[in-house]
Amino acid sequence: MSDHVVLHVKGRVLVGPEEARDELWVVDGRISYERPRAEAVTVQGWALPGLVDAHCHVGLDAHGAVDEATSEKQALTDRDAGTLLIRDAGSPADTRWIDDREDLPKIIRAGRHIARTRRYIRNFAHEIEPDELVAHVAREAQRGDGWVKLVGDWLDREAGDLGACWPRGAVEAAIAEAHRLGARVTAHCFAEDSLRDLVEAGIDCIEHATGLTEDTIPLFAERGVAIVPTLVNIATFPDLAAGGESKFPRWSAHMRRLYQRRYDTVRAAYDAGIPVFVGTDAGGSLAHGLVAAEVAELVKAGIPPLQALSATTWGARQWLGRPALEEGAPADLVVYDEDPRADVRALAAPSRVILNGRVIG
Repeated sequence: MSDHVVLHVKGRVLVGPEEARDELWVVDGRISYERPRAEAVTVQGWALPGLVDAHCHVGLDAHGAVDEATSEKQALTDRDAGTLLIRDAGSPADTRWIDDREDLPKIIRAGRHIARTRRYIRNFAHEIEPDELVAHVAREAQRGDGWVKLVGDWLDREAGDLGACWPRGAVEAAIAEAHRLGARVTAHCFAEDSLRDLVEAGIDCIEHATGLTEDTIPLFAERGVAIVPTLVNIATFPDLAAGGESKFPRWSAHMRRLYQRRYDTVRAAYDAGIPVFVGTDAGGSLAHGLVAAEVAELVKAGIPPLQALSATTWGARQWLGRPALEEGAPADLVVYDEDPRADVRALAAPSRVILNGRVIG
């Protein structure tokens, strides 16, 4: 990685969905729109704010927490794909050491997942009963960076299908406690029947949201509850369904239905005005570095390309309370040889990644 040098980024600087400038400078690791006196190294192309993966897991693999070397590799893979801001949607590993590394993406943590006993992937979550929910939410709210992650539904082995994990009263009290402590709450939800209680209880976001229907979409829109569809993860549903067919046929059929209507669900949510953001669900069994593929999936679902770009750049950063390409902001940006507004697939091939004002590589 290079030392701090003055950079001159020129071509088209995509400051916002409706605003482009011809150039910016990077001085002492910060963005400036005033020409400095010092000599600068030129970087040419189309520049975007560092991409956001709003559902990612650093420090986690299919078996649970991983060591620091594996966590570092995950973070580097995301960085090299242009993801410079991650909302870590639950991890059992302590990744605070990453905050001291100027060459790794910035992470907004949601603490560790909170799940119902035996109702989630082994070794991922705190597995508890409803009477313990408020206390665990309070603890994770204080451990995280302004987010808490619940598991809202999962396979109920007795019913043989997806089922909601928490009674209404428990989530109302838990979400109220998180908000009192200044944290927002999100929840993993595949199915339909957990959504209304969570939204009416005041939840801020739903992950996956494959169970949205014409009954709940207006409720989400009215309350301003965001969704992070993770379509690159929903693509695995047919394989999951095939694996569980013999033991849980109802669950398998349900997963296939959710998969088959995934694009219609996302487009209906977007059309209703529900905020939609980019997340990949990397880090459980899914590879890191898939943010460009997720943006392309949102476009395939029918979201206009500029709005799909915003869902991983300007809009996502605003939602998470982090700056984009404003004067004085940390210089976290990605440069491309082709205009990503013309074809979002350009996101898969960054020509330069600039993190904390340094050109990576």
